[in-house]
Amino acid sequence: MNEDNGVSTGLASPKRRKRPEKTVEITDPKAIRALAHAARLEVISELYSTQLSRTATELAAQTGLTPSAMSYHLRALQKWGIVTAADNEGDARERRWKAAGSDFTIKSGGNAPSPEIAVVELELDAFRRRATAFTRARGERRQRGEAANEAAAMVLSSDLLYLTPEQRTDLKAKFQELIRSYELEDPTRIPEGAVRIATMWSMIPDDRTPSSS
Repeated sequence: MNEDNGVSTGLASPKRRKRPEKTVEITDPKAIRALAHAARLEVISELYSTQLSRTATELAAQTGLTPSAMSYHLRALQKWGIVTAADNEGDARERRWKAAGSDFTIKSGGNAPSPEIAVVELELDAFRRRATAFTRARGERRQRGEAANEAAAMVLSSDLLYLTPEQRTDLKAKFQELIRSYELEDPTRIPEGAVRIATMWSMIPDDRTPSSS
């Protein structure tokens, strides 16, 4: 998912998932405020990243909610065109849901209010929870002697760049293309040894002027 308040986070790759490109862009402040819920953001991340369909029960188990509460959130996301009903697979007793597009962007104008900041804070909190859970699990494995030589798996990098608008557009396109080159052609067939990895990347204009000494 991309957060875009002036900036959002080319060439076809042979590994790129074969799917029609459709960006779902959210600009309505009411819709943006509706996203300021951790469970809804997790649903968006799951459905848009995997491009697979899920039931409310499956998504509830992932987010720690009840299936009825998850159904409520899914209907709210459907109202704003973010998710849509999917074809049933096998047991048709429960509705399946899927992303309404291939990519998702939140965008507001320069003079518009910024309710998406609440969404950013929730995304950062979700990333922090993932990091904490991984660190705890790795510590437990090491205590059991199962991960004594386990290599570091978390990466965090921060840079300050000076970019023209054209360079910002170019960097965004190159980064998105790089990430997509690692997407599975068939997300239901996970390679042996592959581990699910959460990524986060952003560009935020930093117009603060350093004070001169």
